[in-house]
Amino acid sequence: MTRYHPILVTLHWILAAMIIGGLIMGGQVLAATPNDDPFKLISLRMHMGMGIAILALMLTRLIVRLVTAKPPEADIGNVVLNKGATAAHWLFYLVVFAMCGSGIAISVMAGLPAIVFGGSGDPLPVDFSAFPPRAVHGALATVLGLLILAHIGAALYHHFIRRDGLLRRMWFGNRQG
Repeated sequence: MTRYHPILVTLHWILAAMIIGGLIMGGQVLAATPNDDPFKLISLRMHMGMGIAILALMLTRLIVRLVTAKPPEADIGNVVLNKGATAAHWLFYLVVFAMCGSGIAISVMAGLPAIVFGGSGDPLPVDFSAFPPRAVHGALATVLGLLILAHIGAALYHHFIRRDGLLRRMWFGNRQG
């Protein structure tokens, strides 16, 4: 077996786009929009909706990963780097789940479900940093961004330097060849 299951591949690329989009939305759009700006509600609805979708898709991806056959672990010829790569992949799951959890915690503490989705008409909190999970959410966003950069760097290293075809594992095609 040389490739991951097509569902896993599909979820990988959808989640990659969604997670990067969520990080940009949170770090650039939401952070720059005052809480009294009506656009903030629209942005929060998009960000929170995407966060819930990411959580559902990540849970699905984890289940698919655990129950489907996988290609053998990649071997770069260095035990430490091999173990680091495996750890980094599992760290992605942990950090994304923690991001979703901290986002949900902020949402609940700030009363956002009723405001953003329920149309309660209540104002948004003056400052989300008043809620402790907000600092965790921000720190995790930085960690996740760094993980993504390292992941992309490793993929490019495998593709352009090692030329070992590792990227094909996470693409569509014959799983046996």
